[in-house]
Amino acid sequence: MIQVLDKNVSDKIAAGEVIDRPVSVIKELVENSIDAGASAITVEIRHGGKEYMRVTDDGCGIPSGETETAFLRHATSKIQKAEDLDSIESLGFRGEALASIAAVTRTTLITRTEGSAAGRKVVLHGGRVLSNDPVGCPVGTSMVVSDLFYNTPARKQFLKSDSAESGRIIELLSELAIAYCKIRFQVVNSGRLVFATSGSGNLKETIISVYHQKDYEHLIPLKYEENGIRISGCISRPSLTRPSRRNQTYFVNGRVVKSRVLERGVTEGYKRRMFDGRYPVIFLLVESDPGSLDVNIHPSKKEVRFHDDRMIQDAVTHAVKQTLATLDAAVDVQDYYLRQEGTSESYKSMTQGNMFSDGSSGSGRPGQTDLHSTADNVQESFSVSTGEKGSSQKAGPQNSRSSSGSENGKYEKAGDSAALKSWQNYASQLDLKEILQKRRKEKEEQIEKQEKNSADAASTKKEKSQDPLLDFDLQPEGPAPFSFSDLTLKGCIFNTYIMAEGPDGFYLFDQHAAHERCFYEELVGAYLTEKKVRQPILTPIILDTEPAVTAAEASWRHPLEDMGYTIEGFGPDTYKISEIPAFMSISEAEDFAKDFLDQTGADPGRADQMKNNIVIDKLITRSCKRAVKAHEKLTDAEMQALIHQLSQCKNPFSCPHGRPTFIRFTRRDLEKFFKRIQ
Repeated sequence: MIQVLDKNVSDKIAAGEVIDRPVSVIKELVENSIDAGASAITVEIRHGGKEYMRVTDDGCGIPSGETETAFLRHATSKIQKAEDLDSIESLGFRGEALASIAAVTRTTLITRTEGSAAGRKVVLHGGRVLSNDPVGCPVGTSMVVSDLFYNTPARKQFLKSDSAESGRIIELLSELAIAYCKIRFQVVNSGRLVFATSGSGNLKETIISVYHQKDYEHLIPLKYEENGIRISGCISRPSLTRPSRRNQTYFVNGRVVKSRVLERGVTEGYKRRMFDGRYPVIFLLVESDPGSLDVNIHPSKKEVRFHDDRMIQDAVTHAVKQTLATLDAAVDVQDYYLRQEGTSESYKSMTQGNMFSDGSSGSGRPGQTDLHSTADNVQESFSVSTGEKGSSQKAGPQNSRSSSGSENGKYEKAGDSAALKSWQNYASQLDLKEILQKRRKEKEEQIEKQEKNSADAASTKKEKSQDPLLDFDLQPEGPAPFSFSDLTLKGCIFNTYIMAEGPDGFYLFDQHAAHERCFYEELVGAYLTEKKVRQPILTPIILDTEPAVTAAEASWRHPLEDMGYTIEGFGPDTYKISEIPAFMSISEAEDFAKDFLDQTGADPGRADQMKNNIVIDKLITRSCKRAVKAHEKLTDAEMQALIHQLSQCKNPFSCPHGRPTFIRFTRRDLEKFFKRIQ
């Protein structure tokens, strides 16, 4: 028998779609406070929000005659007609939140509007109004919610521990505090202040207040506008990375969202500025015309759909690239040393052997790439080369060592003074040779793996690009951040790191990474502008294809021929390859052609992208092999020429693998290391 459900039952069913745990309640109430124009919001929870939640704001309040109406389903002040759904500017709009919350909790509302002599206090249990009385209170609204799911015990048993539920709430409030940095937020968990923001509107200051991470002091402000899309936020330098996207937060028109479109835009922006498998720290706020997106596609409004994904993605990519093309994004030595909780602890750990650690702090926070990640080896001696005359020839590690030998670089015991004991204690904690040898081995393995898998990793991350320069990381996003001509050559250490002094600090260039970047851009430029070099092969490669692939020949044949293949028909569903690209071996060319047909024959949109991926992989490998190696002695003229050549690159900051080409030491960094300043 079909019947209409009782209101009490239908309310509980509807509440289950909106309210599934304490964080859902907090989200709805705080968003209501923001929509009410609040300048200060206080959130207090106890026992993970399962027993007590309170949200207080100084917004406009609810008129006394509408307090009970506010708890009716689909009662809202934010939209009036169906057309309003096409351009939603508020966070809430469905009118379901208060009704859903009240249906499964004991709720108390205290509110007063500006100009009212008294406020109203409304008490509801399970959606039923128990009282509605006048009360003295400040302007604004305070919602007290207790005993979540007290009348639906089946739902209550699925809640997690107090700490787990608290964590979800704090994570949400952290994101909202950043999205609305002009609002003062105060969060209290079981009587303990978790964080408080100033509401000053300074995004970076708010991020630091919320997350308390010293790393975030070095985030780079981002501001960009294109085609009516406004993008702002803070992003990390390529040296500050995490092992997952957990530290990436995106906002669209003030709403915290999960968006593949925005993630892809950021990935493209950081392309070849960091290793695969590492992710930057991102706080990105996107503002767009409300009519150009749809927020009404998810019950909790966590997702949005853009009318033009490509335009949004490209805008984010350009914003990130433009920001990373500034001097603020250059790798500073402090990026590797100052990763501890506080300044004193940072200095203590640095001087007690952690200065070359893998970046993991005592708190277990994922760290960053080691300062010496660009080194293939470090000599035991500490000879400083000023580029003496002569040898521009390649020298092996034995020839490039200091004549004094490695023994002279070791500390010789002499006496039993207090100073000697102090040095021995320090040296026992800082075995540079062992640490650097270990780092060398790890980084060599990582680079080898990176080179081997770069094409596969890239193919899983990228969509078809409209501009080949975007794929090859050669599209400048603005003027050079500083002039390399201002640098004065000071020599070279370990026959690997070129030293230079500039008006804003001291620079160390990795000669291999810098030369690799120069070669890469030269090879890419030649590939994009010149006729492709082909190599004939004695025995042609025969490709047997499926009928569907043959039918789609127009989609895959041209990209292969553009790479350097010469392809001819050789019978039904069969093709003959008589020439292959010059940068491939025969086996590589055959394997790639077969894989290319398998993956693109039925998906023409992937053809150009796969072609660029394999070309990039091969050009990176060639540039790496051709570049000057570590420990190869260069003259002054060669070092000066290398720095000048790097200055002509469109991306002088990193090699094609993502390692930094140079690191900057500011005068302040050096003075802090020697404790001249605190």
